[in-house]
Parts: sequence; C-alpha cells; structure tokens
Amino acid sequence: MHPIVRQTAEWCWRLLIIFAAVLAVAYLARKLSTVTIPMSIALLGAALMAPLVNWMQRFGVPRAIGVFVALVGALGLLAGIMTFVVEQFVSGVPQLSDEFKTSVHQVQDWLINGPLHLSNDQIRNAGDTIVKTVESNKDALTSGALTTASIIGEFFTGTFLTLFILIFFLYGGDQIWEFCTRIVPTPHREKVRTAGRLGFGTLTGFVRATVMVAAVDAIGIGAGLAILSVPLALPLASLVFIGAFIPIVGSFIAGSVAVFIALMTKGLVTALIVLGITVAVMQLEGHVLQPLLMGRAVRIHPLAVVLAIAAGVVLAGLAGGLLAVPFVAVLNTAMRSLLADSPEEAYQELHTGEPGEPMFHADPDDPNEIRVPPVPADPAAPGDTDRQPSKPPGGSGDAGD
Repeated sequence: MHPIVRQTAEWCWRLLIIFAAVLAVAYLARKLSTVTIPMSIALLGAALMAPLVNWMQRFGVPRAIGVFVALVGALGLLAGIMTFVVEQFVSGVPQLSDEFKTSVHQVQDWLINGPLHLSNDQIRNAGDTIVKTVESNKDALTSGALTTASIIGEFFTGTFLTLFILIFFLYGGDQIWEFCTRIVPTPHREKVRTAGRLGFGTLTGFVRATVMVAAVDAIGIGAGLAILSVPLALPLASLVFIGAFIPIVGSFIAGSVAVFIALMTKGLVTALIVLGITVAVMQLEGHVLQPLLMGRAVRIHPLAVVLAIAAGVVLAGLAGGLLAVPFVAVLNTAMRSLLADSPEEAYQELHTGEPGEPMFHADPDDPNEIRVPPVPADPAAPGDTDRQPSKPPGGSGDAGD
C-alpha cells in the first residue's frame, strides 16, 4: 500500500469519527433543547452579570446578596422595558395597518395609471388580497401569539429553568467548572481548567461589548425613526437591539424591516433617509465599536461568523443563530489556550488591554476572590492532583463564604 494512500485512509477514518461525534453532540443538544437553550442563555447572563457581582463582593457585600441584587435589578429592568415595548407595539399595529393599506392603494394607482400601464383587474385583485391578509391577521399579531397556552407554558418553563441555572452559575460557577473537569486526566487538568476560565473571560467581553454595540444601534436607528415619525419606532428599535446579537446578519435584517415599514408608511424619501441612517450606524458598529470594544481575543473572522450563524440556524433555529457566535468565540479562545506551549504564552496571546474577567476573578489583592491558578510548566509535575486554587492566609477563598 502506498504511504500516501495509507495516510489518507488514516486521516479519513479519524475525521469521520470526529464528525460523527460532533453530529451526535449536536443531535443530543437539539433533542434536549428545553435544557440546553436555557443553560446557554444562563451562561450568557452569568457572563454579563458576574463582573457586577464581583464588584459588589470587593466592597464587602456577601456574594449571595450580590447575586440577589443583580438578578432582581436585571429582571426589573427587563420587565419594565418589555412591558413598555409591548404596549407600544399593540397600540401602534392598528395605525400601521391603516397606513399600510393606504400605501398599497397608492402603489396600485401608480402601477395602473403610471408609465407601466398594467392591467387594472390584476393589480386591484393583488392589492385587495394583501389588504385583506393584513386585516385578517391584525388581531393575531397583537394578541393571538401571546395567548397561546403552549407558548406561554414553554416560555415560563424556560424562564424558570434559566433563572435557576443562572443563580448557581453566578454563585458557584467556578466550583462547578472545577467539578466538571475532574474527568480530565490529571496531567492536563489544570490546563483545561485555565482554558475554560479564559474562554469564559472571552464570553464576558463578548457579551459586554455586544450589549454596548446593540444599545448604540438601537438608540441611533430608533432616534432616527422617532424623528421621522415612523410608526412603531420603539418596537423597531428593540428589534434592532435584539438583532445586533447576531453579528452581520441580525443588524441587516432588522434594518431592512425598519426601511420597509418606513417605505410603506412614509414614502420613498423617508425610506431612503432611514436606509442612510441604518447604513451609517452599521458602519460605525463595524469599523469603530466592535474593534474598540471587543479586542483581539474576541474577534473572529467574518467568514467564521457567517458559517457559524448558518449552522446554528439550521441546527437550532433562531436560538442557534443567537448562540452560535458566542460559542465560536469561546471555542476559539479555549483552543488557542490549549495549543499554547506554556500558560505565560496563553495569557500573553489572549491579553488585550482589558480582557474579560473569568467568572470569579477580580482584584488580585482581594483575599475573598478565587483566582486563576497558574498552570505548572511541566504538565506531569508531581502534586498536580485535583488541587484547588490557592487561598491566602486569613481569607476564605470560597465564593460562597
């Protein structure tokens, strides 16, 4: 057998096994989406709120109270914003429906009496069909989707599970990670743990930067829509905020919806102005905000972003699209850390001026904080047996104390 053929066969069957393992994990994650999606959202929430909890702990606030304050504040803010947005949406849909019908009739008249001189019957029938569709689905848009018992049940189940997991991630996430990595062979255990902590630091930086970028996008486009008196300006701004969590694709889709509504309700000139505002905000996001806020450790190639989003949507729908890029960012950092020759090289490669903090890493002089333990230069050094991070004298070192 020629060596090239033998090596090719060895590569192929190993890659096939890896591919089958990845497919099996993806299949299980999809079948258990009721658990995996809330757990992923809870991890994103922990990445967003852990720095706040750490900050309160540095000032002497017990960690349990810090977790409680962070959760209550976040839930209150989210509930207030969602209530206001839903009220604006419900009250604005009837007006949007009336303006949309007027725009459809104007387009009909232009197609019939304008330079195209299309058939009157065909245009009228098509326009009437569109108008009837909007009128028949107006009530469903405002109330029907929100009153389905199964959807409400799934929503509350997922919310409760997310909050339950989030509490434990914030309170004892580092201990959970220490326990889960005990399955790793001892010579490589600390290196895997460090890679996980660095990956979580990347996730913290990613979520924090994405929230800031999404807020700037929503404020910029929402303010433009409000100034131009476009209907549903606030719900559209909320849609832009949510869409910004899906890089590249999300902002484009949300901006397209805003331009379409402006075209249907305010005419071509207003739609072009909205398009210009959307393009300007997206340029500011892509060339200023993301490079400034995310840094080198979080940045991944646009091709990887698009492929990750496409794969996530195919595997898990909208939730997969939202979670794909954070997953790739964490995986990228963890793999770079695992492939580094030494812990110093890993930290130096991933350090970006103000990197995301690991889950319970804050002030190195604070005796109440768990710190990332150094990885031994020799992975097989004696004594590297499931050890806990070092604790200074007089400090508890446990996040739960």
